[in-house]
Parts: sequence; C-alpha cells; structure tokens
Amino acid sequence: MSKNYFKKYPNKEGFFNEYGGAFIPPHLEVEMKKINDAYYSISKSHKFISELRNIRKHYQGRPTPVYHCNRLSNKYGGQIYLKREDLNHTGAHKLNHCMGEALLAKHMGKKKLIAETGAGQHGVALATAAAYFGLECEIHMGEVDMAKEHPNVQRMKILGATVVPVTHGLKTLKEAVDSAFEEYLKDPINTIYCIGSVVGPHPFPMMVRDFQRVVGIEAKEQFFDMTGELPDSVVACVGGGSNAMGIFSAFLENEECTLYGIEPAGKSFETGEHAATMTLGTPGVIHGFKCYTLQDEDGNPAPVHSIASGLDYPGVGPEHCMLKDLKKVTYDSINDKECIDAFFELSRLEGIIPALESAHAVAYALKLAKKHPQQSILVNLSGRGDKDLDYVIDTFGLPK
Repeated sequence: MSKNYFKKYPNKEGFFNEYGGAFIPPHLEVEMKKINDAYYSISKSHKFISELRNIRKHYQGRPTPVYHCNRLSNKYGGQIYLKREDLNHTGAHKLNHCMGEALLAKHMGKKKLIAETGAGQHGVALATAAAYFGLECEIHMGEVDMAKEHPNVQRMKILGATVVPVTHGLKTLKEAVDSAFEEYLKDPINTIYCIGSVVGPHPFPMMVRDFQRVVGIEAKEQFFDMTGELPDSVVACVGGGSNAMGIFSAFLENEECTLYGIEPAGKSFETGEHAATMTLGTPGVIHGFKCYTLQDEDGNPAPVHSIASGLDYPGVGPEHCMLKDLKKVTYDSINDKECIDAFFELSRLEGIIPALESAHAVAYALKLAKKHPQQSILVNLSGRGDKDLDYVIDTFGLPK
C-alpha cells in the first residue's frame, strides 16, 4: 500500500476504487458538501485537534490498553492479545467517532444529532456526546434490537436521548437506518446524521475511519512496546466495519501482518439466516453508497440475521470492499454457536465479558491460535458484553 494511502483513498468523489460515493437526492448533496468542506477545514485546525485529543484523554480514558490473554493462550495455543476498546468510556469503540462527529456538528452550528443503532452502543455513544456538547439527540432502533439490548435503551434515555422504535420490516438495523435517514431528510439544516459506522454517503466512511484510526495507532505502538515486534495477525469483527477499519488502518502497509475481518455466519449459509456480506454479497447500492450487499432476487437488500445486533446489516463499508478486492484483508465468518462459545470462554478464562459482536473476532482468534500455535494474534475487543447478558442467559443459559 502507498504511504499516501489516506490521501489517495477515498478520492474527491468519495470512492474507494469502485465502492462508496454518494447516491443521494440533489438537495442532500448540498448538505453533504457542507459537511465534507467543514470536516476538511475544521479537522485540520489546531483548535479542533487539541479539543478532540483533550476529550479522548480526559473524558474517554484513552489510550485503552493492550492486554495479553495468558490463560486463553495457554489453552488454545498462540499468543492472544486484546485491544481493550471495551474499556473506552461507554464500553465500546463507538465513542471515538461519536465525539468527533458531535464536535464537528457543534462547530457547524447544528442543534440536533440523529442516528440509527443496532446493538445500542452507537446510540449510547452518540447520546453521551450529545449530553457532553449540549445538543439534542434522537436515536432510531428496531423493536427486535430494543428487546435484545434493553440495558442500552435505558442508558440512552437516561442520557437524555429520544429513542424512536422502528416497527417495519425485520425491525433491526437496516430498518433503523432507513428510519433515521428519512427523519434527517426533514431538516438537514439544523440536524446532522451521525452515521454509526464506515458506511453511508461520502464523507461519512472517510470521517468515521479517520476518527477510529486512533485505535490502530495506539495498538501498534503498544504491541511493539510489549513484544518488540508487530503481531502476526490482527482480527476484528465486521458489520459496517468501523472498529475493523480503526485497527486495520495502522497495519495496511505491514506485509508481515495478516488482517482478518470476521462477519456473522449466523445460523447457517444454507438457510440464508446470516449477515455474511463480504462472503456471499454482490456489489450494489444501499443507503446512499455502493458496496457489497446481500440482495434478494429483485435486487433489494435481503433479510439478514446475526446473534449480534450490531452486525446484522446487509451492506458493509466501501473501504472494506476495496480491501477485499485488493486482497489486503481476508474476510471470513463465525457462526452463532462459535460466537457464544467464545463469549463464555473469554469470560471464564480471562474475566472479560465481550460484546457478542466482539466475540465473533475472539472466536476466530481461537481458531487461528490452534492452527498457528507459534504466532501472535491481536484482537480488537470492540465492546463489552453488559448489554448482551440478559439476552444470552435467557436464550442460551449458562454453560455447565
């Protein structure tokens, strides 16, 4: 990869090779250009950068540590390390870009933040950012996900956000995006749509990636300080793909590091109950951008399933699509059972309860450790599992 990678991708039109762009109504193009221009000007200013760094250090608790999983490594082989984004304020990586987006909104004079959420972590993070900056906040969430992630719904409400239940379709993440986007279109002047991942029309895939790059920058330096070398493998879960782009961004130029993006195989490929967009999807347009998508026979987004609410999306970030085509990242999948097994393994062996999203990456790391017992594996533990406890216990019970 070129050392000018981040200047080259995306291009001025927001494309990562053939993916990305902005397929949106003409009146919204004007608002997106305002956001893009503001981001390029404000994000380069000393004041903006200093304020964001101050927030990350004194409010978010960054840097988050890298932790060596001794007992897990002894059982499965390899040397397994975790980038502890679960220790970031609000319990996940999402606050990294939410504070950046909210700071941008404040500088632009916006009065209200609006967004979708699946697992609720983006919603909680955005509600937190809104409270910090004194902005209104409206979060759209599918009814199915609201039932699964009840603790996060309560957290959003306590933080002062309005939570809008989405009752159409499958009532999950895709429908929540539809609903939030429709609401944003009613007043794009005073509102900013704070997209929750590296998806959506340009400039959001670029902006969210840039705000999440702090994860990779920290992890690379921390891992080298701990071991004197870089990891053999870097593993992260992929739904939209923000946590993965965050950590992958620091290792794209290092050929000795193999990067793995792990998406949900769900119940099975045969039944279609999965969200394996990169494995089984084809190029298409969804929510204003081009990417690999899971589509039905009519070319519409197909129904998807994942035990992890934050991964059940029929599209994926356009930069991931480019990296797949360039063979810079290997994309694979983990099914629901493997995810649950890893959820309990990390909890019981290391005292760390992972989010179900993150447990997909942990499960894949365990497979890698068995296959390559002499290698080191760095996993982006993108979030903690407090939000999933009731759902996991009610659905699967406790292991014997």
